Amino acid sequence: MAVWIVVGVLVLLVLAAALLFNGLVRRRNRTTEAWSQIDVELKRRHDLIPNLIETVKGYAAHERQTFEAVTAARAGAVSAGATGDPAKIGTAENALSQSLRSLFAVAENYPQLRAVESFTQLQEQLTATEDKIEFARRYYNGSVLDYNSAIQTFPRNLLAGSFGFHAAIFFAADEADRAVPQVSFAGPAAPRPPAPMGGSEPPAAV
Repeated sequence: MAVWIVVGVLVLLVLAAALLFNGLVRRRNRTTEAWSQIDVELKRRHDLIPNLIETVKGYAAHERQTFEAVTAARAGAVSAGATGDPAKIGTAENALSQSLRSLFAVAENYPQLRAVESFTQLQEQLTATEDKIEFARRYYNGSVLDYNSAIQTFPRNLLAGSFGFHAAIFFAADEADRAVPQVSFAGPAAPRPPAPMGGSEPPAAV
């Protein structure tokens, strides 16, 4: 009878360990899948930026420093993305957001862009992408919180260390950088050269 009791206890322990292990695997997989959603949207963001730069450049070619800053920030974000490290990626993406703000500040000085369909479409696509990134970020961070709590609490922590379950990293974003700046043409435009005789607007810079 004692032997059967011991066997029964061992079976129960094995079953409990299996349930705990499987629960950790599910949480880790959910976190990985959530990160993949962020990765997809970040790559889409990176793909939109060159076209956005070229569109604005057609009207403000002399703003070379701004374009170079955005291009460099995008390159840094792409390089950080290759590491798969949410901490490095978050820092690089925040820097890219800051540079995009400078780009949109330049665009505000050129009301002609209001009539450029490609510019408005790119801005709308970038805004939609940022919204998806924010949604995916919240889902990912929620999954990370659930997963990290699981591997740090008893009795799952007894299995986590032995089977290679390590804490995941949150994907943080600066509060000021989570929204894409919206170009507003409602306010006064920057000083422009006077229009030539006949009332026609001076040609855009190329």
